[in-house]
Amino acid sequence: MEFRFNPEQEQFRHDVRAFLDTELSTAEGAEARSEGYSQAFSKKLSERGWIGVAWPPEYGGGGLGIIEQLIFREELVGAEAPIGYHMTAERQVGPTLLLHGTERQREEMIPRILQAEISFALGLSEPGAGSDLAGVSTRAVRDGDEYVVNGQKIWTSGAHRSDMIWLVTRTDPDVPKHKGISLLMVDLKSPGVSIRPLINMAGRHGFNEVFFEDVRVPVDARVGDENAGWYLLAEHLDFERSGIERIVTARQLFEEAVAYVKALPYGAEARKRARRLMPDLAIELEIGRLLAYRVAWQQSQGLVPNYEASMSKLFGTEWQQRMARAAIQIAGLGAGAVDETDPFLARLQRQYLTSVSMTIAGGTSEIQRNIMATRGLGLPRS
Repeated sequence: MEFRFNPEQEQFRHDVRAFLDTELSTAEGAEARSEGYSQAFSKKLSERGWIGVAWPPEYGGGGLGIIEQLIFREELVGAEAPIGYHMTAERQVGPTLLLHGTERQREEMIPRILQAEISFALGLSEPGAGSDLAGVSTRAVRDGDEYVVNGQKIWTSGAHRSDMIWLVTRTDPDVPKHKGISLLMVDLKSPGVSIRPLINMAGRHGFNEVFFEDVRVPVDARVGDENAGWYLLAEHLDFERSGIERIVTARQLFEEAVAYVKALPYGAEARKRARRLMPDLAIELEIGRLLAYRVAWQQSQGLVPNYEASMSKLFGTEWQQRMARAAIQIAGLGAGAVDETDPFLARLQRQYLTSVSMTIAGGTSEIQRNIMATRGLGLPRS
């Protein structure tokens, strides 16, 4: 079987690359690229109709296919484009609203997402629940036309830069834990919301703790029915897990490692280590891409990949770890030296320190294996 994109899709890829080459080559583009976050850059994508490229035209989307969306995201992430402002809103929030939001919510939120006027953080994990999202204890108590929210979220990526938070709350504590959950869209500037930074081991501020103290949220900010949020959350996680971003991010490290080895003297120990490690990683890289392409193809056929999305997420994040460990072995003792002037070593250090967390974010590898076992293989739940 031969896998290839059609001529129109290849032309679309070419157009996206040309745009990125131009926009990211400027001093402003380079600075935004290093930060990974730029509302100005997101607005440039919006002006070209490139936010929501696969969303329905009747809601302002580009009306292109899921495969084009995959191509677009692959190129953006591969070029390290600063897409942090709109990414969560486009990848997870918008699709959920299109499927389950009220007409009012769609009319209000979808244009703002498409125009890069609003950004979202995800309020999922909590200190006492870890990866058990159904163990949420943040409470939302109904008080007339409002909910009063109290609780805490942790590891909230980008909350310090976001306008809204997609908040998982418990609205009924007296039913089985999966049945008493609701999703709310909460303005992070609301009275009673406070955000505290968490600095990761790579010295970067990406995570946050977010606290809610008697925060009042309109009932019409709830997405879906009350106490039915778990089902929307499960679908939302499939949107997150089905992307190609993980493989593309580590592919850059793979390519730089190859270039690093080629520049070494013949017979160097690093070359010997590379010959042992890199062939398997090269094959796994293509496997990871094909797993992501498979999920996109299923979505393009109107299917809802579930365990397939978990396969893509699991393989991609664990390949990131293997790639980072192999690059450390190839670089040897020099990999431990902090040298931001060497692009390869700087990327290597950053990805080595963060690659373990990638197998936790979005659902741990253990959770992905459980999904694959029960929903893919039909094995009984323990």
